[in-house]
Amino acid sequence: MTKDSFPIASPGWVYLLVLAAVTGVSYWFFKPVSFFTGSLFLFTAYFFRNPKRSIPADGKAVLSPADGVVMAVNNVQEDRYLLGPSTRVSIFLSVLNVHVNRTPVAGRVEYVSYIPGKFLPAFKSHASEINERNYIGIDSSGLKILVCQVTGFIARRIVCYAKSGDWLDRGQSFGMIRFGSCTEIFVPAGVQICVKPGDRVKGGETIIGRIPHEN
Repeated sequence: MTKDSFPIASPGWVYLLVLAAVTGVSYWFFKPVSFFTGSLFLFTAYFFRNPKRSIPADGKAVLSPADGVVMAVNNVQEDRYLLGPSTRVSIFLSVLNVHVNRTPVAGRVEYVSYIPGKFLPAFKSHASEINERNYIGIDSSGLKILVCQVTGFIARRIVCYAKSGDWLDRGQSFGMIRFGSCTEIFVPAGVQICVKPGDRVKGGETIIGRIPHEN
């Protein structure tokens, strides 16, 4: 079974096991505490949920890497991996959103770079420049896509399963950010963007861009 097969993302399993044990013990010795820990267990299961997604069959579609609300769509110069004019789509994830990150295109991981940093609120426009973050560069038949996982004020842990050289399918989970965060995707300037600020998106399901036919 793959990580996508389980309804709970794997980083949440250890929390659920501990909370289940504490809830069980406290129920027998001090029931009021068990109601509190039981509530934490339910919230944790909800936070780490990993729902199945209907991956669009359109091979030219660039999928959202995360659930949340589009904060901004900007034209930028991306100098880490794309090395040229690009469009950046920033997605804010509240604590209530699904936090599993999904691959926007099928391709080979060519670039992974973790950058330590601060923990400003993820909705701040400059948070992605100074917060702790992790970059994943994917080559899809010559088209390069860069995804950035950014921590927030509450989020303090980036999880990334992808390693350089790995092949990722479209919509496949490659990691998550714990407790409120931001995910950004950088695409070449020629990709047609299909979302705007304020739009709600779903990781691995919402089409946020379309690849030009020449690619």
